[in-house]
Amino acid sequence: MPFAEREDELWGVLKPVFRPRVFGDPNLAYAKHLFDQAGAFKPAKGGAAVRADPRAVLARVVRKAPEVLVKVTGRKKGAEHLGAHLAYIGRHGEIAVETRDGEPIADKGELAQIAQEWSEPLTWRERATVSAVAMVFSMPEGTDAETVRQAARETADRMIGDNHDYLMALHTDTPRPHVHLTVQAEGLDGRRFDPRREDLFKFRETFAEALRSRGVECEATPRWTRGQGRAGSSMALAQMRDKIRRGVSRQPTEADMRQAREALAIATGKAVSPAFVARAKERWETTKDKYENAADRFDRSADPRDQLLGKELRAFLKDRTALETVPDRVLKDALERVRRVQDQQRDKLPDRRHSNASPPDRKR
Repeated sequence: MPFAEREDELWGVLKPVFRPRVFGDPNLAYAKHLFDQAGAFKPAKGGAAVRADPRAVLARVVRKAPEVLVKVTGRKKGAEHLGAHLAYIGRHGEIAVETRDGEPIADKGELAQIAQEWSEPLTWRERATVSAVAMVFSMPEGTDAETVRQAARETADRMIGDNHDYLMALHTDTPRPHVHLTVQAEGLDGRRFDPRREDLFKFRETFAEALRSRGVECEATPRWTRGQGRAGSSMALAQMRDKIRRGVSRQPTEADMRQAREALAIATGKAVSPAFVARAKERWETTKDKYENAADRFDRSADPRDQLLGKELRAFLKDRTALETVPDRVLKDALERVRRVQDQQRDKLPDRRHSNASPPDRKR
């Protein structure tokens, strides 16, 4: 069978397929839009949605193109909470915060006024309501910061549209250039900006497309596509771990302590690995099988580019014989600690090699 007729099989492991929860979803309108491919999930004009070339995506994966990062870092409730966030992304006046029209704002009072304006329409609600959603667009060290800023702005214009106002700020004070995007939650038509997992992946794909159009090779794929089993951590957890590494804090995080306790219980035989670890490994085995089938088809292709991609794909699989998840890594550390303790206890035992020797004479 020609490879072109089997591209859907390969595409299934390169990009995720989202299934709506029609029952049990608190936002039934969102689930209906996802199910009917309407609203934010409406295909592009002219028919079906545009899909990237599976060969090009696979080539970027096996050649280890950088993965874009897009995540929600928090939801700001009320003018005070939002104002503090805007002051943070503006570094208290040191960095200009850009409006959706590209106008720079460096005055802290003006940012506080915007926070008040975004929160005023929500004061009639009985409970504290989200005034804005904070997001981060990031790329690895070495990426041109201005290109990241331009790509993030293009992504915001394409994904958010004119219904929601937003502010953005470029940060270059860390090795990874990143853009903080703050989106007004209440839209002009009353619809709320509440990005879900499916939306965030569309943001990632759009961000990657905008970067590639500017000459930056990158991709937006799930972890299992790349043979990675470790999940990312929240911004707050990453900041706490950074403080521990720098010696600012000596108190370990509750998440790390919980993982350590669970791993230690598994290492000592008092517990078993979580079910999701087995599922992740099974999914990687299925992905590897499809990759190997694709490599076989590439080998039989008359196109030299396909043959080269087949060789690169096999080298990619050779370096990823097994999937290591976060519990696997923590369990490995726990096993190492158990071995060290056992070795220390063994070293403390008396040396019995000369136990049969006669005791020395004692003088009375």
